[in-house]
Amino acid sequence: MIRLIALKELRSLFHAPSTWFILGGLQLMLAFLFLNRLNDFLQVQAKLTLLANAPGATQEIIPYFFSIVALVMMMLTPVFTMRLLAEERRNQTLPLLLAAPVSSAHIVLGKFAGLVVFLWLIVLGCTAMALTLALGTSMDFGLLFANACGLLLLAASYAALGLYISSLTTQPIVAAIGALAVLAGLWLVESAASDSYRVWHAIAPTGHFRGFNAGLLDSSDLIYFLLLCTFCLLLAIRRLENNRIYG
Repeated sequence: MIRLIALKELRSLFHAPSTWFILGGLQLMLAFLFLNRLNDFLQVQAKLTLLANAPGATQEIIPYFFSIVALVMMMLTPVFTMRLLAEERRNQTLPLLLAAPVSSAHIVLGKFAGLVVFLWLIVLGCTAMALTLALGTSMDFGLLFANACGLLLLAASYAALGLYISSLTTQPIVAAIGALAVLAGLWLVESAASDSYRVWHAIAPTGHFRGFNAGLLDSSDLIYFLLLCTFCLLLAIRRLENNRIYG
């Protein structure tokens, strides 16, 4: 049942013309940023060769590119999560879905899986773009792998948080603004926090992505993303259970 719901969500995403406009604009923007960063590196490459232990193309381009993609995903994910449950309520189809012989957990996990697969396709496209560096230089594939894994986990955590917020309202726009406000607020507070306020670095998803962005695979960061996704999904399931019981 989870697979069927996930496939339905994927079909609805790809059948919407707005999705293709967003994806097209996103790829154009990211390609421009990637090529612009590559051009900046080529401009200073001759000077870098004079330095001892000079950074290569991978070290100069990959972390920067994936940090930009992470910021874009933070702003883009609420646009897709807003319709997952809030639109079901607005269209009066959620009571029909809850009346069907399917559990609230299956509904939430199916919608989450469908959106995560969609977001991961975007991440894989960005990873493929970064892989083109291998055509002209030797790459640090470990750094690329760490950034790709971190971005996959970050996208999943954004999807889980946005899904929960979408379960709280009947208006998709309110769900999108709410999710964006929470994500942007965590990002801003974490970015501005000093080392003496380490709690903000521990709470914000972007703080745990920084390790992956630097090429570090830390089990604590992995556990954080798994716990955040699980916590948000459990809250969304609980919310649907309340709707099923109290109407």
